[in-house]
Amino acid sequence: MAEIKYTATGRRKTSVAQIKVVPGSGKITVNSKPVDTYFPREVLRMIIRQPLELVGATGKHDISIKVTGGGLSGQAGAVRHGISRALTKMDADLRGKLKKEGFLTRDPREKERQKYGLAGARKRFQFSKR
Repeated sequence: MAEIKYTATGRRKTSVAQIKVVPGSGKITVNSKPVDTYFPREVLRMIIRQPLELVGATGKHDISIKVTGGGLSGQAGAVRHGISRALTKMDADLRGKLKKEGFLTRDPREKERQKYGLAGARKRFQFSKR
């Protein structure tokens, strides 16, 4: 009998995370590396584990993650979004809890483009009267 595998995609900023969840011992791998190696900061690992702790699924599933684009913070947000979506596919009853915490909402904030005649997206060059 084949193992039951749940897949989902999470996004944040310019990062995209592809998540595969299978029943197991709680091992999380990111781009074929352990999560502690890939995400060195504890805050980022905490962000990833939030949906699992919320629904009480810590240590019950092996999670394989492939993440591309953006920086570590955006990638951690994308992983959290993807894990939340995979958990809802697994058990539809968890949707309410995850939605209430905002884990199923894709964070729409993107980097604003730089405009011509300005120093950045909004910053202006110093004004000189004379």
